[in-house]
Amino acid sequence: MPELPEVEVVRRGLAAALTGRRISRVDVLHPRPVRRHPDGPEGFAAALTGRTFAEPRRRGKYLWLPLTDGDAVLAHLGMSGQFRLDPPGAPDVRNTRIRFAFADAGREVRFVDQRMFGGLSLAPGGAELPAEIAHIGRDPFDPEFDLDESVRRIRRRRTGIKRALLDQTLVSGIGNIYADEALWRARLHYDRPAERLSAARVRELLGHAHDVMAGALAQGGTSFDELYVDVNGSSGRMTLDVYGREGRPCKRCGTPIVRERFMNRSSHFCPVCQRKR
Repeated sequence: MPELPEVEVVRRGLAAALTGRRISRVDVLHPRPVRRHPDGPEGFAAALTGRTFAEPRRRGKYLWLPLTDGDAVLAHLGMSGQFRLDPPGAPDVRNTRIRFAFADAGREVRFVDQRMFGGLSLAPGGAELPAEIAHIGRDPFDPEFDLDESVRRIRRRRTGIKRALLDQTLVSGIGNIYADEALWRARLHYDRPAERLSAARVRELLGHAHDVMAGALAQGGTSFDELYVDVNGSSGRMTLDVYGREGRPCKRCGTPIVRERFMNRSSHFCPVCQRKR
């Protein structure tokens, strides 16, 4: 699933492509991506036609497209959701599910989703913040992010530190990839009890999470396959230190990286640099 850097790359691409543009037509090519809309595909298209997009926004891994009248389109990217920009009349790429055409006859915005776990939904009154994601914590790039409060909340959790990092109600935006990268930089095992870490260690860890995501953002995000691309179809270029490097030497000490099952996913770590104490 895309994490903060990937979603922010998409948001920036959409900001240039959507802001201030009036929707002239919405084509829903498959009903599943609009399954949350009570009036079905036709109702979804009718509800948006004629309205104007404001600048897209993001909190953590969650993206929404505000409308100038105060509502918003909440975008659930899921595992494989993508936004693409194409000239009107250009052939759809494979798995195109929704097309937005505009009154200025410029490039269309198309939602592509291979696995269709994601989708788009109308969020009434959600331009500032959709109610569906109001419980999501702020992310380390948010101007109102409170580092000290985030440290306190993490240390109150009786759970492994990686589980706390992935809890989007505590700190948003960090997913499996960047959690592993931040923990490697901090030399912490993913299952170290969060409540036993000092405030200084948790603050250091969150600093590493910020830095690794900033580095990924500068490289257009991280791509392992064709399921993540930006709005122009380009893959991310981020080079990782530990995630996906099972069996390869640790870049610090040379010990082979280990992968273990974790929450139906995987954790990658160095068994020497990141001992479980």
